Amino acid sequence: MEFEDLILKRRSVRKFTDEEVTKDQLDRILKAGLLAPTAMNRKPCNFLIVSNKKTLVELSEVKEHGSKFLAGADKAIVVTASTLDADTWIEDSSIALTFMHLMAANIGVGSCWIQMHLRKSSDGEDSEKLVRDIVKIDEHYRIVGILALGIPDGDLKPHTLDDMDKTKVHFLV
Repeated sequence: MEFEDLILKRRSVRKFTDEEVTKDQLDRILKAGLLAPTAMNRKPCNFLIVSNKKTLVELSEVKEHGSKFLAGADKAIVVTASTLDADTWIEDSSIALTFMHLMAANIGVGSCWIQMHLRKSSDGEDSEKLVRDIVKIDEHYRIVGILALGIPDGDLKPHTLDDMDKTKVHFLV
């Protein structure tokens, strides 16, 4: 597949079938995250795989909006980054999430990035802290997002080149 075709195919999938993401599919998605570039090649990211349904439901409730569908995912990857290893944890985690999101689309796995950084629960609690408590990691690990994974329930039409907003491009002279 051409890279441009992959970018057009990539969609945020929030509805999944009961079919499992295979070990091979998960391995390929994780490889993409592990191969993602990081500042000065520090590699501060860690990938926590969640497949326990109870934990997926718990994680689905850490945000007021935009995370409920995680309860229906087959798996999730909580992307953490150590602030002791790099001050570029936001950028490094974002690139890893993006690489994994693209690989998932490439191999027919549905995925959606759920932002945690700077988000709150319906009770006003910090979403990152809630996730840290659920997955039992130290405070120096920060969480930009969680990637929900599952087999898409239905076909989403790919984007088209007509979807681009070319008014966002500005040439400086």
